[in-house]
Amino acid sequence: MQLNRSKLMIACMLASATALSACSKSDGAKKDDTLTATAPATGEASNLTERNAKQRLIDTLQKNFKTANINAKILDVKATEVPSLYWVSMEGMSSVYATSDGKYIIQGDVIRLGDKKLSSISDKLQAVENKKHLAALKVEDLLVYPTKGKAKHVVYIFTDASCPYCHKLHEHIPEITAKGIEVRYIAWPRGEQFMPAMESVWCSADRQAAFTQAVAGAHLPPATCKNPVKDQYQLGLNMGVNGTPAIYNADGEYLGGYMTADDLDKRLNN
Repeated sequence: MQLNRSKLMIACMLASATALSACSKSDGAKKDDTLTATAPATGEASNLTERNAKQRLIDTLQKNFKTANINAKILDVKATEVPSLYWVSMEGMSSVYATSDGKYIIQGDVIRLGDKKLSSISDKLQAVENKKHLAALKVEDLLVYPTKGKAKHVVYIFTDASCPYCHKLHEHIPEITAKGIEVRYIAWPRGEQFMPAMESVWCSADRQAAFTQAVAGAHLPPATCKNPVKDQYQLGLNMGVNGTPAIYNADGEYLGGYMTADDLDKRLNN
């Protein structure tokens, strides 16, 4: 496995993609304009026009992908706050931006200026998708550190036993759970060479003990069970994870990387 393989492949292949020309305005589009002018109060006309625009963009992008021999299935496109720029989610790949004519793809973040803090325009859009992904996870497939009392918050952390900052974060687990924060680890080995260790942890009868041993550098017995580690790694790619630890709240919002218990608690309560 090569990290971010999907992103690198699509970046290279998209560079040679042949862009399709924009279609001329059809009769159907004129009808949409007329409907918008005569019945704006219902919102139905504008919704129909928007759906048509999105479908045209999807069709154009899929044709361009096919021309460039890119095997990418588009799941959805959503308008962003930037005029003529859409956010595109794809199956098994990180999301990208696309211009409304389908001629250009942008990978990476588009940053909003004007506020005291810089923020990506896709944060809220990505969080909606992330929340669905996280909600679909089975608790029994995760490495869970519950709180002693009722949990005030739940965080999902993509982790790797070989990651030094994951080690530091792991040392704070007792402090974190003492603050009413339940931790749910998701396996995200940072390279093919780290996959066996994480699979061994997930196949252990006591995952908590096994992970602590792996963090300390102990060699664990080879994995002997069907496990979700590869699926969880792919999930991380879909959510845009590119390093560990990567912390998310239950609403799918990315909170950051390594944090102390106090920092995490403040972030969750703000």
